[in-house]
Amino acid sequence: MQQAVSKPNRMTGQGARSPLAPTLGETFFLPSFCGIRMVFAVVVVAQLLAFILVLASPWQGDKWSELGLVSLFVQWVALASAAVLCVLRPWLAGLSAPAAALVSYLSLLLVTVLLSVAAAQLTGPADGGVGGVDHADFVLRNLAIGAVLSGMVLRYFYVRHQWAQQVEAEAQARIQALQARIHPHFLFNSLNTIAALTVSNPALAEEVVQDLAELFRVTMRDMRERVTLQQELDFTRSYLRIEAQRLGGRLLVDWTLKNLPLQAHVPALILQPLVENAVYHGIEPSAGGGRVHILGTYNRGVLRLEVRNPLPAQPVRRRSGGGNRMALDNIRERLQLAFGPEARLEMDQREGLYRVRVLFPLPDAGEAVA
Repeated sequence: MQQAVSKPNRMTGQGARSPLAPTLGETFFLPSFCGIRMVFAVVVVAQLLAFILVLASPWQGDKWSELGLVSLFVQWVALASAAVLCVLRPWLAGLSAPAAALVSYLSLLLVTVLLSVAAAQLTGPADGGVGGVDHADFVLRNLAIGAVLSGMVLRYFYVRHQWAQQVEAEAQARIQALQARIHPHFLFNSLNTIAALTVSNPALAEEVVQDLAELFRVTMRDMRERVTLQQELDFTRSYLRIEAQRLGGRLLVDWTLKNLPLQAHVPALILQPLVENAVYHGIEPSAGGGRVHILGTYNRGVLRLEVRNPLPAQPVRRRSGGGNRMALDNIRERLQLAFGPEARLEMDQREGLYRVRVLFPLPDAGEAVA
């Protein structure tokens, strides 16, 4: 159903901290080994290593017995190493990257040596060694394997961290470009509208000034902060009220909002740029205007926001600059950084409508109220 663009409550609340804000996990190259997912990954990788060691072993005894012993020892070393890194991580984060890497490397080697010696002592001298291998050779072999694997793992985490920082830096640059991309024609038209309303309707002119100030306030805030979904919807309504004063009856807006968690925190500027593109590329070029349809649903922990606008009857050559593509790419990249591969931005054209939708998980959104 068609919904009037109503006056929202001003966004006076402070945004929640975004995953894009600097945290220990982002400023330090070692991940947290305290979480259940990382522990599970360590167990799986350690078991694969045990299989490889058994297959490469020259021992001619019972391979299944050997696999059991090797798996037990490798898991012992892997979990103990993860526990040491889990405990040392807050302290290591205060060191420089080379110093933290060196201390981590030496810690892993120390764990490997201590557990190798303990395993050798527990097996006793009855069979002359561990798995047919002399105790000293057993310790030295494990130390050599541990030195190679520890170096590879630490190098992987470091390179992965550097890559993630580069991706985030590029995303922040694109976010800043989006913040600076308020079309000059929109600003000039808004000021002309305000000037005209100042004479004919001063009260309405004051509201448009407030909406324009709100627009600039939000676009100039730190984009790493999040806002509530209610604030994002209110900000979009502020933008639409300004455009409604300029386009008049040419701009019609339908809102379909169902079961939305309005107090859930989402990245800022994920809906308004989509609506702006719909007005700029769909409504403004059409002589008779058109209808923008904004849909929002929340189901099974996934928020879906969709914007539909009519396609102009005749293709209109717009000013160059790639603003539409930049805004869409920016939103897609920010959602990927915030929510990972579960976040999606989709576009399609059918039945004379251009549709763009964003979907991302909000598992802890709380009770839906709209």
